[in-house]
Amino acid sequence: MKPTPETFTNLHNAHGEIPYGMTNDYMFRAVLQSSNKVLRGLICSLLHLSASRVTSVEITNPIILGEAITDKEFRLDINVVLNNHILINLEMQIANKLNWQNRSIMYLCRSFDQLNHGQTYTDANPVIHIGFLDYTLFEDNPEFYATYKLINVKNHQKYSDSLTLNVIDLSHIHLATDEDRKYHIHEWAMLFKATTWEEIKMLASKNEYLQEASETIFRMSADDLVRKHCRDREEYYQDLRNYERVIAEKDALIKQLLAENESLKQQRR
Repeated sequence: MKPTPETFTNLHNAHGEIPYGMTNDYMFRAVLQSSNKVLRGLICSLLHLSASRVTSVEITNPIILGEAITDKEFRLDINVVLNNHILINLEMQIANKLNWQNRSIMYLCRSFDQLNHGQTYTDANPVIHIGFLDYTLFEDNPEFYATYKLINVKNHQKYSDSLTLNVIDLSHIHLATDEDRKYHIHEWAMLFKATTWEEIKMLASKNEYLQEASETIFRMSADDLVRKHCRDREEYYQDLRNYERVIAEKDALIKQLLAENESLKQQRR
């Protein structure tokens, strides 16, 4: 059984395997909602912003941590307003449902389409969707941190800064560029992937935001209700993985049978 933080008096003497890491979308939500400093530090890192350029960071869809969740499909993405005008959607996704491109575009467009009656198109706030994926979106072109915008396909002229899609591939941290490292994005990814308190404490020493994130993970891990919901989410994703495995096995069997049937046809000719 994994030791819980109640076993330890503080983060400093915690050791061994952590109960749930931040690839668990409930822990991801709990940590970022519980500490504005962590949220601010993460966004500054991802958007290459200095702390002085951030006047406010506000979650607009908070949940009551620990409250019962009856719907397993419950969305735990986080909507944020940065500096009172930039809309950001943060989402942790570990299961490859093979729909991320359309799904992320749909979320992005819904966030952008928020003009009220009487407002002009110039009043539309820029929107950024940031997805943390624990799988590779484009196997032929893996990238740790990718940014997508609307551009001219011929000359790469930028069409607009209003819509931006960022994707962090947590399975390819080793591909982090010098720029990614400059802004500590690889260290945030390592924190999200950490499975032991030793890893977390090592990352906590890097800067004040990672220190705060590490302390918040420890604090959230000590909450019985948060742990329960983390466990429920893990069971949900395990069910998805089992379903995906069964479907993959059936697809492979069908391909094998089709190939054998085709081979028999060739032999009869």
